[in-house]
Amino acid sequence: MEDSAPRRSRAAFAGLVGVSQVLGLASVVLTGVWMGHFRGGFAWNGSKQEFNIHPLCMVLGLVFLHGDVFPLSPCLCLSASPAILVYRVFHNEPKKNVKLLHGIIHLLALIMSIVGFVAVFDYHRAAKIPDMYSLHSWCGMTTLILFCLQWVMGLMFFLFPVASAWLRASYLPVHVFCGLALLVMSVGTSLLGITETLLFNIMPTYSKFTPEGVLANVLGILLVCFGLVLGHLMTREEYRRPPNPEEEALSVHFKTLTDGGSPTTP
Repeated sequence: MEDSAPRRSRAAFAGLVGVSQVLGLASVVLTGVWMGHFRGGFAWNGSKQEFNIHPLCMVLGLVFLHGDVFPLSPCLCLSASPAILVYRVFHNEPKKNVKLLHGIIHLLALIMSIVGFVAVFDYHRAAKIPDMYSLHSWCGMTTLILFCLQWVMGLMFFLFPVASAWLRASYLPVHVFCGLALLVMSVGTSLLGITETLLFNIMPTYSKFTPEGVLANVLGILLVCFGLVLGHLMTREEYRRPPNPEEEALSVHFKTLTDGGSPTTP
């Protein structure tokens, strides 16, 4: 009976992870259907078909893959800190391997996002459309820049640490906040982009519940639900990665720093 609560917690965690993956994959598939079926497909020739690459890459990169790695610090197993989905799912794997997986998925998300940005700028240039005038574009560029900085800082501070322990401890809360903020910004920017695309293309018929409008609205709801489920997974203490000797040492080390002492090891 003593193990019943942890067992229920593990079952709930596994179920929520599965739900998050279904929501994320469904969002990617709906984006592909929207751009492929309703907007004419994909191409890299400066046409509207090249623009269609942009939303697909952004949902796949900045939302789905980004949400799966949830780019916070690899040390978030420490007390009072939310953990990353990758770290919680693979909590029995060696931490170095999970760090590498975290970095690889994050890199894939970054590459997809850059491809999406290049596609929309190339389309604007070919169609002689001004760049960076809408709220969607401002939020999107800010999100991408912060995403790049987050990845670089994660490499420098946690995957291949070049900073001192004191700097890593000082940067950890910033890294946590930026990871949470980036997920919110990615979903919010996607919602702005969905609305902007609908108003540009089907504004006269949007209010008549046309199939394209309904599909895009459902996509927006899926993105919101994806973000909410991930947020729940990241903030529940019982789902965090169990500590191991390496992490216990880090916890003691950071506690010494927090209490105002000096670490005995670099």
